[in-house]
Formats: sequence, structure tokens, C-alpha cells
Amino acid sequence: MYVEFYGLKGPPFQLTPDPRFFFGSTVHNRAKAYLSYGLTQGEGFIVITGDVGAGKTTLLAHLMSHMDSEKYKTGTIVTTRFNADDTLYMTASVFGIPHEGLTKPALLERIQQFLADNLAEGRRSILVVDEAQNLTFEALEELRMLSNLTVGNDVPLQSILVGQPQFRRTIASPDLEQLRQRVIASYHLGPVDDEETKEYIQHRLHEVNWKNDPKITDGAFQAIYERTGGVPRRINVLCSRLLLYGCLEELHKIDGDDVNQVAEDLELERDSGFEPDPEEAKQEASAAVLSNVASLDSEALREQIHAVKELKIRVEAMEDLVDLHDQALRRALMTFSEYLRTLDGEVEKRRRSK
Repeated sequence: MYVEFYGLKGPPFQLTPDPRFFFGSTVHNRAKAYLSYGLTQGEGFIVITGDVGAGKTTLLAHLMSHMDSEKYKTGTIVTTRFNADDTLYMTASVFGIPHEGLTKPALLERIQQFLADNLAEGRRSILVVDEAQNLTFEALEELRMLSNLTVGNDVPLQSILVGQPQFRRTIASPDLEQLRQRVIASYHLGPVDDEETKEYIQHRLHEVNWKNDPKITDGAFQAIYERTGGVPRRINVLCSRLLLYGCLEELHKIDGDDVNQVAEDLELERDSGFEPDPEEAKQEASAAVLSNVASLDSEALREQIHAVKELKIRVEAMEDLVDLHDQALRRALMTFSEYLRTLDGEVEKRRRSK
């Protein structure tokens, strides 16, 4: 709806990662440099972490869209919790390797043959694992074993592990010392600053033929930064709703007051929903465990730690639900607006017919 109202070629702030909208902020260019350096090494693991919505998946999409298919064969796993044996089957699946009914040794042999065939054709295989914080120690160890495969003196497989900040704590575990030694490049993707928040928004708008309608004041840009903390996904959610608000109110200039109004509406929707605030839920879960740590034996402590990990996974799913609810509301408002437009047309027709 706002796309037509403002004369745009498409929605500029959609949540689906699109390499076309990649914005080379300082932190994203640095992460890209680490990724590029790691790929030139041709072995081991590259680790990229960042908070929810930091732009990790968009960065990956941008990188992969620029990778030469004659030189690289890529496969991407978006993880849920799975065991070590599943790791091999998931790897085979994303590379298109037939694996039905194969035993683990037979599957490993087939994967190795696939990697060798690619190498013979001059292509290295890149396995990308997104949401790597969900991987178990056993699954990570299985990935490490895959990284040990060789064809002659060459290493045919390299892995990029992408996850949320807690993944850095995971790989710091003494149990994963051997994997950690094979990490050749690592970077944590932080938020963008206030100036780059403005540039990020303008970049996405220009990609859809924005002609300064609506005009966005400096106060609005600053308010967007303050409300989102410079996290790209939060910026996208707020700006998308802001354009919808501007369309419904027939605004051609958006200022800081408009931003704050929309941000407060979003917060009210979140607070009135069934899902708890993700950060509060995470803090409450941590506090509940810490208050009892002193009295726990080692077995009970392990159980509590496992429970916290499960809660974090659920909280992260809740964050995704918030985004989905936002999209659903936008669609509902757009449908309602179209209905009103149709109704107005019918009323006008009847008036003229009289």
C-alpha cells in the first residue's frame, strides 16, 4: 500500500535477506573482509557471530551472491537441534548428495567422493551453518571431523559457522579445543552507529527509487537510531511500520515525533501480546538458575544449564514470532485499506449514477 502511495518500486524494509539491499557499514565491511580472508586460506572454520537482527544472514547472502560458481560449491544448513549423526545427513542433503538408506560409513565415503569430484573440477566446497548456536558439542565435533577430510594434499571442504553471541561461549569450551584451533578467522558483528543508521535507511530507500517522498528529517533519523540501537532488523521493522503510518496519515514528511509514535505503538503491541518480552524472559531464566546455583550438585547444575539453553532457544523463536506478527499486521492493514478504497469507489459510482 505505501509502495504505491510513495511511488516506490517495492518494499525497502522487508525482513527476508536480499543481497541487493546489502549495506557496507563499517562493521559489515569488516566482517566481509574477515570472511574473504578466511576463504583465501582454503581450510578450517570461519566464525561470524552477532545479535539477533544484526545482519548476519544478509551478509552471507551478499557474499554467496558474489561467489564464483566455477570456483565454489556452496551448501547452507539453517540449524535446529540435531544430533551428531544428523550432521552428515544434513551436509549430504544441502549439497544434493543422495543419502537415503546409507549407513554412516557409507555416507561419509559418498561425501568424500563428492568433495573429491568437486576438487577435480577446480571447485572447493563451502558448508555454511547458520544459527550455529543451536549445534550440540557432538554435532560440532562431527563438523570438525569433516574438516579433517583430505584429497591428496588438499582440503576439499571449508565451513562458515554463523551464530548468535552465545556461540562464542560454546566454542570457547575446553571440550572444543581441537575445533577452536581450526578457526582461522572470527568476527563479531555489532550494530551500526547513528550516522550509518541514516545511511543504511537511505541506501535501502534509494534501491526502490525513493525520491525524498516522504522527506525524513534528521530528527527522525536520530529517533530511529535511538529506538533501534542501530540493529538492522529492528530498523527494518520500525521503518516499514513508519512508512505504513505515513501512508495512512497521508504524510509527506516524517519527523522524530512520528518515529516515537510508531515506536510506542510497536512496543504497546508487543507488551499486550501473549509472548513475553524476549530480553526479560532471558534475564528471568538466568536469575532463576543463579539463585539456586550454590545449593546444586554437579548433576543438577547440568540439568539447569540444559534448561537455560532450551529457554534461550524458545526466546529466540519468540523474537522471530514478533517479526511475523508485525508482518501479519501490516498485511491486515493493507487489506483493510484496499477494502476502503474499493468501498469509496462503489460509493462514488452510485453517487454518479443518481
